Amino acid sequence: MKAFYLLLFTALLSISCNSVKRTQNFVSQGNYDEAIDLAVKKLQKDKDAKEYDAHIRLLEEAFLKAKDENNRQIAYLKRENSPAGAKEIYYTYLDLEARQNLIRPLLPLYSNEMGRKANFVFSDYSNDLLAAKDAYVGSLYQEAIVYMQRNTKEDYRSAFNVLCELDEVQPNYKDVFQLKEDAHFQGTDFVFVTLNNHTGQFIPFRLEQDLLDFNTYGLADFWTEYHSKRENGINYDFGIDLNFQTIQISPERISDRQYTRRQRIQDGFDYRRDRAGNIVRDSLGNPIKIERYKDVSAVITVTTQQKSVFVGGTVVYKDVNRRKQLNSFPISSEFVFENIFAKYRGDERALTGDDRRILSNYFIPFPNNEQMVFDAGTDIKERFKEILRDNSR
Repeated sequence: MKAFYLLLFTALLSISCNSVKRTQNFVSQGNYDEAIDLAVKKLQKDKDAKEYDAHIRLLEEAFLKAKDENNRQIAYLKRENSPAGAKEIYYTYLDLEARQNLIRPLLPLYSNEMGRKANFVFSDYSNDLLAAKDAYVGSLYQEAIVYMQRNTKEDYRSAFNVLCELDEVQPNYKDVFQLKEDAHFQGTDFVFVTLNNHTGQFIPFRLEQDLLDFNTYGLADFWTEYHSKRENGINYDFGIDLNFQTIQISPERISDRQYTRRQRIQDGFDYRRDRAGNIVRDSLGNPIKIERYKDVSAVITVTTQQKSVFVGGTVVYKDVNRRKQLNSFPISSEFVFENIFAKYRGDERALTGDDRRILSNYFIPFPNNEQMVFDAGTDIKERFKEILRDNSR
């Protein structure tokens, strides 16, 4: 048992030495916050434990050096006086505050190694934080205004992103909500979609509605809006023409074919007899039976109903402002209605499993032309959706 405790103590001492070495390495490499985090985690377990004593000295050293480095960084950034610097100053003050809040619950910390309490000089950063936050928020606001004054789609989008960042730091600041609305509106590509029927045939109204209901496309594009009806106050950037050029509907066709199915089936049995006509029996006295087979057949008439539709056209992208065609994509779909059923005459026992399956079918009224075009339009919509998704900016 004594040996066990000795081994346990040795293992704990080894772990402690390794953690001290890691903390020392962090400090020597200038990774002060990593050193602070590691030391704090050890001291949170038991700040009075002998094996953690060395971490108190290292925590004091890392804290002092980190604070000094941050203060020198802030002084330089204040002299530089740049918008990017305002952000860095604010977050550096947050780091200074967070570092103190991490250590404060552990105080006081007495180090046997140093023979004294660790010395942490904490500062009140509340005023500095408020000033840095005001400067940072102000720089973001001015940056967004500059982007918006450039009056391009991309700059409005950049302005929107900057305003979102500002909103996270300081909600409800000035007129940021309205500026975000304006930046989003001005940065959005508005696309007007027109469905054109050049086929000379009727296109179902519900198909038109379905194709132009962009809420069902699931595109989820924040910077693009598709409209099928013009709205006041919107200058459309792009146009899309969905042109139906061909609708070919075949006539209703019914065709028959016949085939004969033949099977040799068991049809009862006979008793085996000897030459005298007597029934022959086995060793147990049971009559010996002989299976009797019979050839049966059935004539099957298979009827096939068929009707098809082909819908073809193009999707044309246009730059409305430059009055220029940007691209064109073919789009087409074919839908085939087919129904197969059958009847038979003859002996049912000649039928196979496949025969029985189609015999359970029956005649179905042909879909009308409108329904056929609508069914083909379902595939057209999927293809149209792919084109919209692949060509959104």
